[in-house]
Parts: sequence; structure tokens; C-alpha cells
Amino acid sequence: MLSQQLWKDNYSLVQACLNHPFVQGIATGNLPPENFAFYVGQDAFFLESFARAYSIAAAKTPDWEGFSTFHQLGNGVLEELRLHETYARQWGVNLKTIQPAPATRRYTDFLLATAWSQDVGVIAVAMSPCMRLYAFLGQQLAKNDIPPHHPYRNWIETYSSPLFENLAQEIEALSDRYANLTEPVKSTYSYALFCEQEFFTSALIIES
Repeated sequence: MLSQQLWKDNYSLVQACLNHPFVQGIATGNLPPENFAFYVGQDAFFLESFARAYSIAAAKTPDWEGFSTFHQLGNGVLEELRLHETYARQWGVNLKTIQPAPATRRYTDFLLATAWSQDVGVIAVAMSPCMRLYAFLGQQLAKNDIPPHHPYRNWIETYSSPLFENLAQEIEALSDRYANLTEPVKSTYSYALFCEQEFFTSALIIES
């Protein structure tokens, strides 16, 4: 399957994301609150673009089944944004005043440019690394017992959940259905994963 091959080909970058100090800070609970608060705001900004990209992909989909699935995935992003609103209240973040950091802007510009300029298969490939990576990170972090008062317990539980795994599988199925394993597809997938790594680094150093 195309999605499995792309994941396998980029596994060293996946591992770099898992071992990233930001992700490991979430795992241990030692990530400073200000770094997580910054991440929450940036991720909310990113997710708004992610939802728009799903809508554009749906409009370009040639069949009703794909159209419906893209819209369902977009609804999943809206649910995730509601979770971020809860985080924002908890961590004192005003989502209405968020300005994107350079790493966030690079990622959202890439996604939206891909959504507007490419066919539905490439769009799905650009979006699937985010979903699969977060499902992977959540599942890996959930392998260890999470203390009841762990500050990032909700984050780990959200992304390790069967519901989020199902969403990841759905976008990967769309990639498999509409995309071919071409060099542009390979580079699109790799760049999206690179953007994820840079996003974590931005949150760790509070890039502005």
C-alpha cells in the first residue's frame, strides 16, 4: 500500500519526531507549561488551515464516497479544535490573538498551496503524515502508565485513542485510493513530516 510504503521510507524522520525533546517533554510531563501553551495556540492556527484543506480536497474529489469521507475528516478536525479550546482555557491562551510562528506559517502555506494546486491524491498525501504521526506518538506515549495528575494526560489519551487511529486510517485510505507512488508524492509526504518536526522545534524554543 502506498501509505505504508511512504511511512516506511520516512521512518527515520518519524523516530526523530518521537525522540524530539518537545514530544519527550510531553511524555514525562516535564515540558514547561509556557511551551505547551505556545504549542496549543500554534496548533489551533494550523488546524484551521488543515480543516480548509479537507474542504478543498472534498470539492476536488471525483466520487461521492471520497467527498463524504473528506467532510467527515474535516468534522474530526473541528472536534480537535474544540479540544484545543479547552486546552486554551486551561493554559491561559487567547486563540483569537494567535499569530503564526514562521514554522507554523511554512506548514500551513504548504498545505493550502498543495490543496489549491494539486489533485486530490496529492492533497491526501500531504495531510496524512500529520494524522498518522500523531496517532503513532500518542500510542507510543500511552505504552507507559500515565499518572492521574500528569499535566498532558488528555493530549496522550486523545491521540492514542481508537477514534484518532480510525481517522488516520481514513486519510491513509484516501491516499491509497487516489495517489500513485511518484516522486512528487514522495517529496510531498517527506516535506509534511519535516514540517511536523519543525513545528515541535518551534514550540520548544517558542519561535516567533
